[in-house]
Amino acid sequence: MTNSEVSSSYYSSGPQQTAKPPPHPTLALGFSKSNFQYDELAAATGGFGKDNLLGEGGFGYVYKGVLSNGKEIAVKSLKSGSCQGEREFQAEVEIISRVHHRHLVSLVGYCMADDKRMLVYEFVPNGTLEHHLHGKSGGVMDWPFRIQTAVGSAKGFAYLHEDCHPRIIHRDIKTSNILLDDQYVAKVADFGLAKLSSDNYTHVSTRIMGTFGYLAPEYASSGKLTEKSDVYSFGVMLLELISGKRPVDVNSEGDTLVDWARPILMDAVEGGSFDELVDPRLENNYNPDEMLRMIACSAACIRQSARRRPKMSQVCVHYLSF
Repeated sequence: MTNSEVSSSYYSSGPQQTAKPPPHPTLALGFSKSNFQYDELAAATGGFGKDNLLGEGGFGYVYKGVLSNGKEIAVKSLKSGSCQGEREFQAEVEIISRVHHRHLVSLVGYCMADDKRMLVYEFVPNGTLEHHLHGKSGGVMDWPFRIQTAVGSAKGFAYLHEDCHPRIIHRDIKTSNILLDDQYVAKVADFGLAKLSSDNYTHVSTRIMGTFGYLAPEYASSGKLTEKSDVYSFGVMLLELISGKRPVDVNSEGDTLVDWARPILMDAVEGGSFDELVDPRLENNYNPDEMLRMIACSAACIRQSARRRPKMSQVCVHYLSF
């Protein structure tokens, strides 16, 4: 896709509002049920064959499948016998089955067969943001698509934080958990570590989970989890979109992307040059005003003080309203 093909609709401000509740994901996507049989999913994925393997992680494996009615699905098969896997399965079913938004991956069903636990999602065909930014295909993600991804994912997180009751803290925001559909619409995925947050409490004390390089300092040090912990992780993701660098450089001496970028961000926000921050692969093909707004947003999101970070709705309205 070319820069000109990016729809201007993605450059609108604020979380999307709807006049009435959206249909349940299974209905909106054309699925007629939510409880799948193991044999049905095995047939859909070619016996969970390697040719249909989309990815793998500590949780297990994800396979592409096609149901008998032609609907494409992604099946997350959790590792059996794992207490953490069971907790993540229950958390994801409980949380993601309750939410529905254009910028969230929809859970359309699940399977419980003996010790097997599987989650069935809508299939999102364009892979992860991580692949498009850091993959070895040789392609470069254009600047308009980077903005589009930032805006879309921000709207998804704003919905989780402020429009869901109880509120939902994702707890594992990173580029590998942002999927892109065939129009490069960003969809937030993987709610296995998510936490529900009551409006009566300012934070949730919890065992530290997540991915190094994305963790907010107060969460990493004390386990105090708030929506602002997600905001910090989102700020790191914006830094990746700006710089094309990973959160942790395996070739460095322990510095994270935030360690390297923070002084340059501060200088840029105060009127200094931001050339050193920008992904050289963009070859200066970006709008400087848009770049500065992304930089200002990232700088605000990764503030050391959680209290001084913006809410995701403020990110959408004040920073990313292109």
